[in-house]
Amino acid sequence: MPRPRSGCPAPRPSSSPTLTHLGKEWVAFQNGEPTEGGGGCFGRRLFSRLQTSAPKVKALSTSQSSHQVAGPVWNLGRLNHVAIAVPDLEKAKAFYENVLGAQVSEVVPVPEHGVSVVFVNLGNTKMELLHPLGNDSPIAGFLQRNKAGGMHHVCIEVDDINASVMDLKEKKIRILSEDPKIGAHGKPVIFLHPKDCCGVLVELEQA
Repeated sequence: MPRPRSGCPAPRPSSSPTLTHLGKEWVAFQNGEPTEGGGGCFGRRLFSRLQTSAPKVKALSTSQSSHQVAGPVWNLGRLNHVAIAVPDLEKAKAFYENVLGAQVSEVVPVPEHGVSVVFVNLGNTKMELLHPLGNDSPIAGFLQRNKAGGMHHVCIEVDDINASVMDLKEKKIRILSEDPKIGAHGKPVIFLHPKDCCGVLVELEQA
């Protein structure tokens, strides 16, 4: 066993002095009473104990502290409308107006999208009743597969339609037109392929 320095007694072979033992020595030291090996040895033992018991703190690396995740360049807004394809537009208009008591518009032709539309105002959002207009209407094909009609798409507002186009293309989401088109509300819109949107045709409209 190494010889103790400065006349201090050899450390206990089992373990370092416990904090309880050092606490008793501290009281004796404060009262001027003799301690094991003298006050100098006590001070060295206390310092050694505090060194061994101090927890180690892992430093945060520069790369961890400076890493930031870029936020989206565009944001979703509220639900603008739900669109329903109907085989008989006048019948559907009468149902929502006369049976359910909703406020409905007159029939609005939107030839650039191949549809005739009736807007149903629901207060917090809208519904669109869609009927084919022209020979190349996408609604005609939908009604051939769904004779009784049904939900055609949902429309959600965005705060930056052009940024959404660039971002979604980078994420490999197919867009049904190369650039935004003016929709039935007079604002730019895009449609996302339903196979990339869990089976739902999603329209995004500039808020």
